[in-house]
Amino acid sequence: MRIIRSILKIFLTLCIFSNLAPSGWSEASVDSRLYGELLIKYVKKGVVDYQGFKNEETKLDEYLRVLENTNVSQLSRDELFAFYVNAYNAWTIKLILSAYPGIKSIKDLGNIFKTPWEKKIVRINGDVITLDDVEHNKLRAQFKDPRVHFAINCASKSCPPLISEPYEGSTLNRQLDDATRAFINDPESNYLKGNKLYVSRIFKWFSEDFDDDVLSFFLKYSEGNFKQELEAQKNKIKIVYLSYDWSLNGS
Repeated sequence: MRIIRSILKIFLTLCIFSNLAPSGWSEASVDSRLYGELLIKYVKKGVVDYQGFKNEETKLDEYLRVLENTNVSQLSRDELFAFYVNAYNAWTIKLILSAYPGIKSIKDLGNIFKTPWEKKIVRINGDVITLDDVEHNKLRAQFKDPRVHFAINCASKSCPPLISEPYEGSTLNRQLDDATRAFINDPESNYLKGNKLYVSRIFKWFSEDFDDDVLSFFLKYSEGNFKQELEAQKNKIKIVYLSYDWSLNGS
């Protein structure tokens, strides 16, 4: 009887412990409410009100400190993915504000020695890294998910638009799918004319992320008449890459 009671006691202890542990460990998350408040106020259909962000730059700075002080080792895979996407986008806004309003393109912030994406500005986990580091060494290298290209925003008109909410681990897959579908099905970004599929230059720059098969990716995420037209002509479609508009995505 004593053995049975001991086993029950151990079992109950494990149950209690398992219920408590996730809240402190595996379910760690980042408080993005400040960032969310800014996004919903100053991002409308992908157009960014940089003056609005400039007026509340101290709130953006506060959020960037939240990111800086986050222990990324405590985040789940989805939370970490969302964390790096938000970090990339928020720090890109901060970079634009460093020269706003006297700026027409993010490229204005580069020079002959380095691009804007090679500047060490991103403060994460006790280190200072570049936007390129976040995109290529964190997001692309660690997660190998091509949908990331439609979540991160380079502050340019041809870039997939910044959404009006932070990315969250709990809703990450839906948000990535939504962002990808929205961009793929936007006729201003990609369109079919005859047997030629005109697509964003993103698909050329990062062709390996799409398994060098742009059409298959479009067939997966396209919708409605666009999808039907692609299906009907899939054996004769030729891919044409559009020019990229680096103008600032601001109002």
